[in-house]
Amino acid sequence: MEDSVKQTVTRQLRRLATERPYQVAAASAAALALATGAGAVLVGTEDAPATAHTTTAVAESRGDTAVSRADTRVEPPPSTLPSSAVPSSAVPSSAVPSSAVPSSAVPSPSPSPKATSAAPSPVVTSKKAAPKPPARKVLDYDFQAQITGYYCGPAAVRNALSAAGVNRDQDSLAAQLGTTYAGTNSALDTTRVLNATLKGAPYSTTMLRGGSATPAQMDQLQADVVKAITGGRGVVVNVAGSATDTGGRWHSFPGGHYVAVVGYEDDGRLVKIADSANASYYSYWMTTIDLAHWAATRGYSS
Repeated sequence: MEDSVKQTVTRQLRRLATERPYQVAAASAAALALATGAGAVLVGTEDAPATAHTTTAVAESRGDTAVSRADTRVEPPPSTLPSSAVPSSAVPSSAVPSSAVPSSAVPSPSPSPKATSAAPSPVVTSKKAAPKPPARKVLDYDFQAQITGYYCGPAAVRNALSAAGVNRDQDSLAAQLGTTYAGTNSALDTTRVLNATLKGAPYSTTMLRGGSATPAQMDQLQADVVKAITGGRGVVVNVAGSATDTGGRWHSFPGGHYVAVVGYEDDGRLVKIADSANASYYSYWMTTIDLAHWAATRGYSS
C-alpha cells in the first residue's frame, strides 16, 4: 500500500517538473490531499528527502521560488493578472505613470491670495451753475452831455466807462475813436476803444443788418445787455432813425447817433438809456424791442 502511494506521488512530481509554476503548486496540493486521504505518512520515510530534493531542484531549474506545501494559493504571473486583481497597496507609487492618474484626482494648488486694493471711485464734481442775474439792475454812472454836435460817440463811450469807474474826457476819446465832423464811423470803433481802456477787453461788437431787427436779434440784444450790466459795464449802441420811449417821447436821429445803456429791468425787456444829445432829458426807458429796431442798420458794443 505504501509503495503504491510513493509511486503515485513520484509520478506526480515528475510530471510537475514539466508544468508551469502555478500548475506545480496546484498539483502538489492535490498530491498532498491524496496521500493524506490514503493515510500515508511521508514524513520520516526514506524517500521524503528525495522528494523534497526533487521539488527544490525543479524549482531551481525553473528559476522560481519553492512553493510551500502548506500554501495552496496559486497566483499567476503579473503579466496575466487583470488590473482589478492587483491591490493598489502592492503597486509602488513610482511605478504608476503620471498619465495614469486623472487630472481631477490631483488637486491643483490654490493661488496664494493677493491683497487687492479697491480702485478709488472717480470723484464727480458738478460745475456750479452761475447765479441767475437780477430781474432789475441800474448802474451808477456819471452823466455828461456831448460837448459838440458830433461828439455823441465819444460822449456815449465816456458815460459807459464812468459806470465802470473810469473817468475819461471826450476829446481824448474822440482822438482814439477817429471822430470827425461827420461823427464816429461804427460800433467797431467804440468796441476797440472800450477794450483798450478796460482790463481784459470784455467788449464785443454785434452788427445788425437790415431795415428791422429779427426776433433772434432782439433776444440777443436783451441777453447781451443783461450780461454787461450785471458785470458792471455799460453798453454803447449806434442807432439811426426814430424811436419812442416808454414815456411816449419821440427821439429821431436820421443821420445816426450813439447812446449808452446803463441799466435794465423786467429781466432785460426794458433798458435805461443815457442820451448825451439833450442835457435836459438825458435819461429814459425804452423797450429792448424798440432799441433793437433803432439799431437795426448799425450795431452795438457789449
